Amino acid sequence: MSAEFGGPIGLRGRLARWLRGSGPTQTADAGGREALLLAAAGAGLPLAPAAHPAADYRCSCDRVGCPTPARHPVSFAWQTQSTTDRAQIERWARHQPQANFITATGMTHDVLDVPLEAGREALDRLLGAGVEVGPVAESDDGRLLFFTLTRGTPEDEDEWWPCELDCHPETMDEHPGLRWHCRGSYVLVPPARLPGDDGRSVHWLRGPEHPLPDPLSLLETLTDACARHVEAFGL
Repeated sequence: MSAEFGGPIGLRGRLARWLRGSGPTQTADAGGREALLLAAAGAGLPLAPAAHPAADYRCSCDRVGCPTPARHPVSFAWQTQSTTDRAQIERWARHQPQANFITATGMTHDVLDVPLEAGREALDRLLGAGVEVGPVAESDDGRLLFFTLTRGTPEDEDEWWPCELDCHPETMDEHPGLRWHCRGSYVLVPPARLPGDDGRSVHWLRGPEHPLPDPLSLLETLTDACARHVEAFGL
């Protein structure tokens, strides 16, 4: 699932530079933003345009009191709209220069979404044990996102095995610990801006050039870290 981005002066080189330079307080310029989005799509993550922050912590959408400002798709048809097509993503990025982007989960990939401190602990343990960890994004609202292969989309719906960790956009508040984003869900994909005047963002810790792992290879370590996090903070 790892994408090939060409020679060192092509997209791969630009991606590497922006991954080194991007961080919680730095936003990629137009060229860097587009390179990061194309890299994500090239790695098989289907993208669709999302809302972006507006003044006074508001959302760019026209919904009064938007409950998830700058964190939701623009279109209600985001599941069918999501694509990895390079030309379409270039058009979106250039015509909507302020837009965030979401990636629809459950098509080619899932996301294991955990509290930041638990995620950092788990990431250190996984890397220390030599486990293949794929792309990891950090969200400055206190979450770490582990991108994995999907559990699959069987043609026979009876073959689908539900999980009590499954998370959908409307159930986010019900999953303060580990959230498993699969079919019918989405997450913001870097680079994305969050509301506020402090430059908060969603940014890569490990970029989409890392192959997507089997989610079960990460799950035990993540759930253990989340359990310790809940116990330590009395959540």
